[in-house]
Amino acid sequence: MEIDCTRDDGRANDPVGPAQLPPGTRLLHIGPHKTGTTSIQGALFAAQDRLPAHGVEFPGHTRHPMEAALAAVARPGMMGDAVPNERHWTTLVRQVREAGDRTAVVSSEFFADAEEDEAIARIVGQLGGDRVHVLVTLRPLAKIMPSQWQQYVQNGLRMGYGDWLEHMLRKAPYEQPNPSFWRRHRHDRLVARWARAVGTERITLVVVDDRDRGGLMRTFEALLGLPANLLQPVPDTANRSLTLAETEMLRNLNREFRGNGLPDELYSRLVRNGAVMHMKNSCSPAPQDVKISTPRWAAEAAAGIAAEMIDAITRTGVRVVGDPALLSTVPEPAGEPPQEPRIAPEVAAQALYGALAAAAEVPVRHSTPAKSRTVHQTSSAELVKVLGHRCLRRLRRH
Repeated sequence: MEIDCTRDDGRANDPVGPAQLPPGTRLLHIGPHKTGTTSIQGALFAAQDRLPAHGVEFPGHTRHPMEAALAAVARPGMMGDAVPNERHWTTLVRQVREAGDRTAVVSSEFFADAEEDEAIARIVGQLGGDRVHVLVTLRPLAKIMPSQWQQYVQNGLRMGYGDWLEHMLRKAPYEQPNPSFWRRHRHDRLVARWARAVGTERITLVVVDDRDRGGLMRTFEALLGLPANLLQPVPDTANRSLTLAETEMLRNLNREFRGNGLPDELYSRLVRNGAVMHMKNSCSPAPQDVKISTPRWAAEAAAGIAAEMIDAITRTGVRVVGDPALLSTVPEPAGEPPQEPRIAPEVAAQALYGALAAAAEVPVRHSTPAKSRTVHQTSSAELVKVLGHRCLRRLRRH
């Protein structure tokens, strides 16, 4: 689960934390992934109507402008999803310009996928040029790796965690099976790419501290000049991380899916947005559920890389909020996971039910279209009723 916390200790030469950005700034939060992005996006979106009173706009009609960011960096969407087009990006640009003299905030971790200087310069130029200030949020690399692996599994990855770590940390050029990982999480290179477009003086790096819940909200409030506690975490079960057993179930399903040559669109509808989404929303991990555990050798290797990265970043002179030493910490081992993680029957049932409900494409009637629900937000009784009627109609046709 993405974390919504930093300890905003500030730098040694900035003990009071970050100063407010100038009015009219375009604050571009580029993530990367698994560093509190979903939490801050949810808090900003929930406060969207109250922000203008304080000179701030959060453009857009959704929590996360993912399609716009993907179009801007010329990357495909999730497996089986429709490919974002330029219209998504130009719409976001227009909404940012409509903020006028107010400060505008744009947040998407997919901006971290921008690899070419030309693409980054275009993004900065169209969002406001000299008015753009880039914000990077970072967590310890050793904590990012298990979260990213299970996220890749949710997008079709079939490789186990141990093998994946071997490829990412021991098998040069460290690009398979997920070349996007180091593009996002070689953080020194990420900062350098964006510094070439905006300069180091217009980049702020925030170190996320998992011990200080709510700290990331307070940092954003300080940067934007918002009243304390205006930004509040918004519960989001759909964004929780999978347990080891849930991830292994999905990984084995991915192997069967690929092995039988089924279309990617079916994976998007039935698996990711059906089975997985319903399972996340219906089942909360229990204390006895085993989390994904990183072996000691990999945690130490990740910490070593993180130390190199933060040393390179601090030498650039970018402003760092928080304690950089946290980024190279080695997490305490969580204990040995069982050899064969077992998924609870009720969790498997919810996943299967989510796939069936998505296959039925259940329509939900509402007084206003804007309040339409997705399948996983619909009650089981309603889904079963509609699915049963559909099956009866089809049987009668035959």
